[in-house]
Amino acid sequence: MSVHLHWFLPTGGDGRTLVDRHAYTDGGIRRDRITPVSGVRAPDIEYLAQIAKAAEQLGFEAVLTPTGTWCEDAWLTTVALTQVTERLKFLVAFRPGVISPVLAAQMAATYQRISRGRLLLNVVTGGDSTEQRRFGDSLDHDRRYARTDEFLQVVRGVWGGKPFDFQGEHYQIEGGLTALPPDPLPQIFFGGSSPAAGPVAARNVDVYLTWGEPPEQVRQKIEWIRGLAEKEGRTVRFGIRLHTISRDSSKEAWATAGRLLDDLDPETIASAQQALGKSESVGQQRMLALHGGSRDKLEISPNLWAGVGLVRGGAGTALVGSHAEVADRIEEYHALGVEHFVLSGYPHLEEAYWFGEGVRPELAARGLLDAGRSPLDGVPAANGRPASAPGGAPLLVAGGR
Repeated sequence: MSVHLHWFLPTGGDGRTLVDRHAYTDGGIRRDRITPVSGVRAPDIEYLAQIAKAAEQLGFEAVLTPTGTWCEDAWLTTVALTQVTERLKFLVAFRPGVISPVLAAQMAATYQRISRGRLLLNVVTGGDSTEQRRFGDSLDHDRRYARTDEFLQVVRGVWGGKPFDFQGEHYQIEGGLTALPPDPLPQIFFGGSSPAAGPVAARNVDVYLTWGEPPEQVRQKIEWIRGLAEKEGRTVRFGIRLHTISRDSSKEAWATAGRLLDDLDPETIASAQQALGKSESVGQQRMLALHGGSRDKLEISPNLWAGVGLVRGGAGTALVGSHAEVADRIEEYHALGVEHFVLSGYPHLEEAYWFGEGVRPELAARGLLDAGRSPLDGVPAANGRPASAPGGAPLLVAGGR
């Protein structure tokens, strides 16, 4: 079982701070009021292309692209980036509540052909009702997961190459069809910590994702999902979403974490914690519980720092330490059964190099990377041009709820 390394595309903006200072002063409602802050980078296509090219050069298999109000559309952004990369895969995030599953299946098939098999789909169930209502979705938390369950059944059904009928609570499909199914069929990744999420993962997904909790909590999640999947007669693989701060020495890494923390005043933390506390996401509540809104004792497990979660939603922890120490922690999670590591850092361009040039060689030396396997193994030839490498293209279903 090799380690699969993925990076992140900050399509909502990037910079040398944890605070969303690239956002608009009034929360993004009026687009004519922009806060000028030194060191903040707009998510323009030129900058995102720099990150994508760096990730490809450094040996990452894919980059995760988020979805939501405050970021660029993942489909349009990443299909543009396929034209300036050769091997890199793209984890395209979208919400099942705002798109037809048959249309999503068709879009995925088209994307696979355009990119020569480099698509991963990140189906985000959603844990914030306010955000969901912005897109016209009024279902509550558990019903959103029930809809995701049906959504995935329909997507798989219409990829079968013949008309597919489905009658459910949320979808009624007559003769659903993707005339040219994607080749290869994308695999499915999924994240969810609530009781409603577990059965969806067990029935539908290939890889279950968790945010970066301490190893013992991750072990418990793996056992939970593995047990549910066994009851369904299936097996599931596992992945984790983490930030990284890796340096030539542990002292340098923790100094960098300290500088990020110094940028956060008490009012900013209190405001962020109040907003995040309203989330319906069980995964988000678990992230908040790791630090309790306090700056004290943020190293919640060896080299696992919860400082990011003081002001940012979603993945709230970072691996902090020397390159060898960060590799130690990855090896520890890997021993629990985690294969896929979806990583990020601030800023994403620089941190990609710190990790790629520092930690990746450590992992390779330990035999954790499949050095003989190219990221595009198995990708078919297209447009008269042979695939330059191997790799299937997983469909990532995330949410962390």
